[in-house]
Amino acid sequence: MRSLMDPLDLSISETYELMRTADDIIENPAKYAHACDGRILATLFYEPSTRTRLSFEAAMLRLGGKVMGFHSSESSSVMKGETVADTIRVVSCMADICAIRHPKEGAPMVAASFASIPVINAGDGGHQHPTQTLTDLMTIHALKGRFDELTVGMCGDLKFGRTVHSLIRALVRYKGIHFVFISPEELRLPSYVRENLEALENVEFKEVSKLEDVIGELDILYMTRVQRERFFNEEDYVRLKDFYVLDRKKMRLASPDMLVMHPLPRVNEISTEIDSDPRAVYFKQVKYGMHIRMALILKLLNITVD
Repeated sequence: MRSLMDPLDLSISETYELMRTADDIIENPAKYAHACDGRILATLFYEPSTRTRLSFEAAMLRLGGKVMGFHSSESSSVMKGETVADTIRVVSCMADICAIRHPKEGAPMVAASFASIPVINAGDGGHQHPTQTLTDLMTIHALKGRFDELTVGMCGDLKFGRTVHSLIRALVRYKGIHFVFISPEELRLPSYVRENLEALENVEFKEVSKLEDVIGELDILYMTRVQRERFFNEEDYVRLKDFYVLDRKKMRLASPDMLVMHPLPRVNEISTEIDSDPRAVYFKQVKYGMHIRMALILKLLNITVD
């Protein structure tokens, strides 16, 4: 039995294998429509989610399986004092596979250690979000056709952004990756992420505060929102929430084939006037996310579709 806690739990070859399966699902959806007949996915979401939870549920339903679970800690026995360890033991008696999101870093790892079914980390605090990383990789694979020799700009909340931390960990395994980190001083990369990058010989990065100064260099611009739920006080959030807004004026400085990605939800950081720009692919990301989660569910359940 295998779980997924971290994007590096999958080797490069396994990641490509998942993307090949996802490509085949896109091309031949009917072939996979009953692959998970009789199987149940449990979604244990201790904090709010729209895209990730619905993406997992849609993935399982499109594979012919069923879904059960809860969408907030208030609707679970955590309100009665039940531990994650006991919850997953109970859920393991009923479901075949589980996706868990939790505000506390490391909680999915605790769940996996007590589970008798595969567990997928669907986001833990500001730590990791491996299935969003698979979504991002799938998007780059589909629209760029490569992972090597890319200049990737990450803009916004780089301190608390678990999607950013996960994607960095995954991309450093490829050749010729250049990172440009764009953030205000208060939301720069955590020191441990920066130190890990500094220890790598094959990765170059720089940190800047102005998007306009570097947008023309980028193959990919990964925008993130300033996350209100990670701040300790409202004053800091209000001061920083509109620090970056991507609009048509800034997009004129970008290359014609740059991709604009975003894990969503967005607030004000991407103007809606950008939505019609062919370089804006954040809604395509959502669809790729569902397909790669379908492939992941099949892999963790050891289901092969001929």
